[in-house]
Amino acid sequence: MTETMEERAARLERARQIVAHEWNQFQLVRGEDGRASCQDNPAEFEVQRLGQFMTWPMALLDSYAADLDAADAAGRNLLTEKYARMMEPTEPERYAAELAPHLPALSPERVAAQEEIVRVQVAWARDFHERYPALGAAMRVLTTAEDTLEATSFETYLRGELGTYSDATLARYRELIDDLVESDQNLTWRTLAYTSILAGYEDLDAAEAASAS
Repeated sequence: MTETMEERAARLERARQIVAHEWNQFQLVRGEDGRASCQDNPAEFEVQRLGQFMTWPMALLDSYAADLDAADAAGRNLLTEKYARMMEPTEPERYAAELAPHLPALSPERVAAQEEIVRVQVAWARDFHERYPALGAAMRVLTTAEDTLEATSFETYLRGELGTYSDATLARYRELIDDLVESDQNLTWRTLAYTSILAGYEDLDAAEAASAS
């Protein structure tokens, strides 16, 4: 079904609201060394997150917006939880002792559902890296096996983020992934296409050329 201009405008507005809500939670995230430099760069945060959320249908946006509201009401911070979950591969002992007890537990069924999504998205990201090597080189490394204490992979980041979604949001996100698989589309390509335009480029090819120069 073709999206009308009014529907697209409403979806953009909801995406911007979500980015603003995430930014507020992001300001409360504290690492071992205090604030990170990216916490003082709202423009870059908006470009990166809005590029992602503009690929989402309205029902998924609404569901995640509800997750953020519910987190606030419960005294939780989904951004803090995401970054905590991302530490499991690189600091497993600390994660198990200090972080995991404070995070909502994920059932084996939930983990399996997330891993199916991760598998598809890592393949998409790998394909994007091959097609756009200059942009790919500026992105996160692909797999958890490449994680270091200083650099976290796309796979680990995605797994951490999926772990913060409610069951309802994850189900809607899975619907998006399945729809894209069925129509032979690549979510990484769609996300970076939006991100490139938001960053001021005409399209992905222009962003690739600028990155390669």
